[in-house]
Amino acid sequence: MTHPLIVRRDLDFMLHDWLKMETLFQAPAFADHSRESIDAVLDLSEALAVDLFLTHHKASDEIEPRLENGQVVTLPAIKPALEQYAELGLFAAGFGEELGGLGLPFLACTASFAFFAAANIATSAYALLTTANARLIATAGSAKQIETFALPQIAGRWFGTMCLSEPQAGSNLADVRTKAVADGEDDLGARYRLSGNKMWISGGDQDISENIVHLVLAKIPLADGSLPDGTRGLSLFIVPKILPDGQRNDVSVAGLNHKMGYRGTSNCLLNFGEGEGALGWRLGEPGRGLQQMFLMMNEARIGVGLGAAALGYRGYRHALRYAQERIQGQRDGGAVAIIEHPDVRQMLLAQKAYAEGALALCLYCAKLVDQPEDADAAALLGLLTPVAKTWPSEFGLAANDIAIQIHGGYGYTRDFDVEQLYRENRLNPIHEGTTGIQGLDLLGRKILRADGVGMAVLERRMMQTCAHARSTPDLADLADALTAAWTVVKQAVAAVQALPEAAQLDHATAFLRGFGHVVTAWLWLDQALAAKTAGADAFHAGKIVACRFFFEFELPKIDHWLTTAASASGLTMAVANDSF
Repeated sequence: MTHPLIVRRDLDFMLHDWLKMETLFQAPAFADHSRESIDAVLDLSEALAVDLFLTHHKASDEIEPRLENGQVVTLPAIKPALEQYAELGLFAAGFGEELGGLGLPFLACTASFAFFAAANIATSAYALLTTANARLIATAGSAKQIETFALPQIAGRWFGTMCLSEPQAGSNLADVRTKAVADGEDDLGARYRLSGNKMWISGGDQDISENIVHLVLAKIPLADGSLPDGTRGLSLFIVPKILPDGQRNDVSVAGLNHKMGYRGTSNCLLNFGEGEGALGWRLGEPGRGLQQMFLMMNEARIGVGLGAAALGYRGYRHALRYAQERIQGQRDGGAVAIIEHPDVRQMLLAQKAYAEGALALCLYCAKLVDQPEDADAAALLGLLTPVAKTWPSEFGLAANDIAIQIHGGYGYTRDFDVEQLYRENRLNPIHEGTTGIQGLDLLGRKILRADGVGMAVLERRMMQTCAHARSTPDLADLADALTAAWTVVKQAVAAVQALPEAAQLDHATAFLRGFGHVVTAWLWLDQALAAKTAGADAFHAGKIVACRFFFEFELPKIDHWLTTAASASGLTMAVANDSF
């Protein structure tokens, strides 16, 4: 293992043997690409991640961003890494040629980004936020807004942020109090003066890019001067740090948050409008801010899941190498490496199942993004997005926890990377919607209150995999197990629907965990089928073993989670607050 990042053969297997990425090239949007062009991008991505991102991973954790005279100062090594990222066209990779991009499938962009997330999640976060910001402006903005604010981000000269949360409004965006007062109109559209505070803003200020484009959720006052209630009153505004005329906008850094991990990404409390008000231009129609922001958030949620998968994967690679090299204990009368001990082998298989399963889930959803004209793909993507964000965040983190355990006492020291990877991954179940929020979204919005199309597509695809597996030697029993697991999911949904409406979402997080495990089991079985066809060497055998491990050791856990999800006991809500 020359580096601890994503093994290229794993990516090639998932992209080509399993997901058949070449089928995407039949679409006009991707007709100019081929496996050779995608491979070239992945080659460049891997090399850059190793040479300029991995090399300052430790330093970005040790030397945090600092505030000097109102300006955030970052680790110097971050700037040249992202400049080279821009020089290679990677900010622009997923955008069409009309916007100066390479027109790559989102699947290819996601695979490319996996190298950077594994190498240095904090530095790569600037790129993730910027491309999501630019895509939203390119989708919802006017031609002038796209030219002024999106194109410099696509070129990698300007960076972007998403400004949602406030000190008093975290997950509940209905409580947003940032105000946008009309201030006329110009060639960039309806202009406003914004005032308020935004909290937890990743990349909110830095000294890396020429400018920063903030996308800010705010409310336009009613005729009586009051702010509208709820989320329907939220609008979205483009608020640059530096205005088009070169003047500094009325946006200031009130403070930096000092984080457990992810330290290379500055995280700011921003004040808008300490003076006359920060100038911003409305993006799209009034009151559509949250719906527009979800375009950015959904891309970011797949990106968060991918980052979590990459961190878990890197932790697994470190643990595997350590287990192969660390001599400790004896078997059959001789000293052995710890990989020879049953407990360590089980931990390694769990890591492999979690990390590679999480990566597969994110890549599968990325391919769905590339099929916007396919109604089934769109419905399935909507259903799986909260799973793609949360399952890798929860179980990628579990893989990092196991990596520390395999390293023993050494894993608890800063001399080894695994403790830093754990700290960095601990953020992912929290930001871009906590695990609890994603559970509510999945069970409430995507299943109980949905039209059922996404669930029907998932069931159809899952049963197709089972039918294929039943005709494949030594996988038929797994097909039966997956079919039974899906029946448990449907029974749980029916049981939840029978509960009083007020209690239906009490255990949505447990449902998300059980549902996510069933989805991951399906993807593992689908990969095992691909591995059977692709080859019979140790690599492909490892895929089949990991699949069987997941079915034997992980899939049985769904009974507890899904039984809990459908529970009518009411215990958690019945306990008095002063009894805690």
